[in-house]
Amino acid sequence: MNTRHTLIGIFLLSLTSLYAQEISDTSFGKGLINFTAKDSSFSIKFAPRFQMRSNSSWNHDGEKYDSPEHNILIRRARLKFDGYAYSPKLKYKIELGLSNRDISGANQFNRNTPRYILDAVLMWNFAGNWELWAGQTKLPGNVERVVSSGDLQLVDRSLLNSRFNIDRDIGIQLRHKTFLGSNFIMREKFALTQGEGRNVTEGNEGGLQYTARLEFLPFGTFQSKGDYSQSDLKRESRPKLMAGFTYNLNQDGVRERSFAGDYMFRSDGTLYETDITTLFADAMFKYNGFSFMGEYAKRTADAPVATEADGITPTPEENIVLTGHALNLQAGYLFKSNYEIAGRFTAVDYESVTGALPVKQYTLGVNKFLVGHKLKVQSDISYTTENGNEDNIRFRIGFDIHF
Repeated sequence: MNTRHTLIGIFLLSLTSLYAQEISDTSFGKGLINFTAKDSSFSIKFAPRFQMRSNSSWNHDGEKYDSPEHNILIRRARLKFDGYAYSPKLKYKIELGLSNRDISGANQFNRNTPRYILDAVLMWNFAGNWELWAGQTKLPGNVERVVSSGDLQLVDRSLLNSRFNIDRDIGIQLRHKTFLGSNFIMREKFALTQGEGRNVTEGNEGGLQYTARLEFLPFGTFQSKGDYSQSDLKRESRPKLMAGFTYNLNQDGVRERSFAGDYMFRSDGTLYETDITTLFADAMFKYNGFSFMGEYAKRTADAPVATEADGITPTPEENIVLTGHALNLQAGYLFKSNYEIAGRFTAVDYESVTGALPVKQYTLGVNKFLVGHKLKVQSDISYTTENGNEDNIRFRIGFDIHF
């Protein structure tokens, strides 16, 4: 057992010992451990979670569908800690990933080590409606990405998200909210970050990343932050809407998907750099069990095809920034029995320079919520076409458990 695993084990054992001789008043879904110091100088909530998934996929060979491929996996397994330190105005969040999908992505820029850290961020409410965030966490990008993977309406996020999201990065964020009327709220979010994604330790390649997002809530806030949780589990008694717009510039970006993907190396070992811009427009609507989410994404690059230092000769590897645009529409209805039916349509069109063909995907899902998103069973089936031709059918089923 390595040092990191030993430390995690000791920490969990020490937390367990705090409660070994008493009955906690917490309940399922509210955190495994909730502790506040007697002098109120700090608090901590510990909430582990994991997701199991079964996938069956049929590929189309141009004439018929092949025999199915089956895969069962632990899609996510995470340890989440949050609370406040010194003052309730200084909050923190730490989230660690343990599954293979969570920790994959080792490379020379993170010392070829597993990427355990998902979030490690301080959030300081330093004045009125102003907050300063510092550390590693999600950027204020498309709403679907910022929604926790534990609060999804379908088994996983859409193709729009997997191709164009801006995900996590290291740096600072400034957040504010403005009241434009008795119910109308505007939220402003700004971020200055490193631009290469999470857990990068070996300096900063290229330039910095700049993100700005505006959100408008004309009918007031959602119950339980429902604008960043899919499905209308609270059955909003009045219509609630959140509309958001994000601008992201990764100056001198060095990776094929801006924050992620392969690094674009030249033959001399240096990195190709180009400015990469990503735009999002999205909305979340909920009312009386009905929910709707719509997103549009567009990514461009000043010079998407990587070249050698002469600016003309393409690099030996086919390094091309993934540019294009996508539309994602998703809706669902929650019955009073806590069963839900949901559907999604996603269309992705790439710029011709990428060589990738346009894709459309249609998804139908059925959920059963036992304790909201904290304990649920989900299933969905997707039909995908590539360039208008039959491509794939995929069926997924799985469960989530969140203490």
